[in-house]
Amino acid sequence: MPENLGAFIGQIFIVVLLIVVAIFVIVVIFRSVRIIPQAYAGIVERLGRYQRTLQPGLNLLVPFIDRLRPLVDMREQVVSFPPQPVITEDNLVVSIDTVVYFQVTDARAATYEIANYLSAVEQLTTTTLRNVVGGLNLEEALTSRDNINGQLRVVLDEATGKWGLRVSRVELKAIDPPHSIQDSMEKQMRAERDRRAVILTAEGSKQSQILEAEGRRQAEILRAEGDKAAAVLRAQGEAEAIETVFNAIHIGNPDDKLLAYQYLQTLPKIAESPSSKLWIVPSEFTKALSGIGEAFAGRLGADPAARPPRTPRPASAAHSVADDLIAQAHQAASAAGAIASEATAGLSAGLAEPDVEPTDGR
Repeated sequence: MPENLGAFIGQIFIVVLLIVVAIFVIVVIFRSVRIIPQAYAGIVERLGRYQRTLQPGLNLLVPFIDRLRPLVDMREQVVSFPPQPVITEDNLVVSIDTVVYFQVTDARAATYEIANYLSAVEQLTTTTLRNVVGGLNLEEALTSRDNINGQLRVVLDEATGKWGLRVSRVELKAIDPPHSIQDSMEKQMRAERDRRAVILTAEGSKQSQILEAEGRRQAEILRAEGDKAAAVLRAQGEAEAIETVFNAIHIGNPDDKLLAYQYLQTLPKIAESPSSKLWIVPSEFTKALSGIGEAFAGRLGADPAARPPRTPRPASAAHSVADDLIAQAHQAASAAGAIASEATAGLSAGLAEPDVEPTDGR
């Protein structure tokens, strides 16, 4: 029995030893193999001293000697810092929010050169922002964001270079002046907009009046040009009519009898005006009557052979003129008789309207 008991205890001891060895091997393997994700870096310390930087992928360590520190994110990071009160050059307190874009370029420096690089970047951004904005007034701070961003980025990049960081951009997210200043700015902008609106309205009214005046001017010019062209055409028409009448008279070669008849036809037109109160009978009126009488007497009783010779005319023109003269002579005879009777009755009655006074033609 004791021999069996010793053999059993020996077997149990061997089994436990094998289990311990297996666990030790597993732990050693687990601590020796490290897998680093992409865009991360690992700092390895051997016996408390920096040994190397692990790159993404499978890495082997010496167990119980090498120690892996927390992984460092190598990607570009965006950090938004809370609003910071900043005093401008004109003694106004404004609240400014900033956003910093930075990236870790050296994992060793970011681990050993600075205890907490996020807090360091925040504090450095705040102090630099106060230095930059403190030299500007409110108007310049509101309109010079690009200039402020550039100055902040240069200062931060220089200061964080030894920490293994690279600052790519710094943006001012918001600049909030005091509420009283905001109200004043709103009133100022409202007044400026009203002024611009009034100026634009005045400019529009001015342009409208100018265009209307130009339109009226062009209309008057066109109307004057139309009147001018109409007057020229009217004058040309009258000139052509006068020339046509003049040529017709010379072609017809009228004698004294025809002219006397035309003179008698013109006399009634003198008295057609409603404002004519006095009708003056010229002395040529009796001569015209006597000429017409002689013409009829000579045309009816005289011998055709005893008539004085006249200038020969073309056959067609002579016949037409002769026919016209005969017709006009008959009309002149009847008109002359009517005018003579009216003139005689007027003289005998002694009427005042129209008054008939013989004159010598002057």
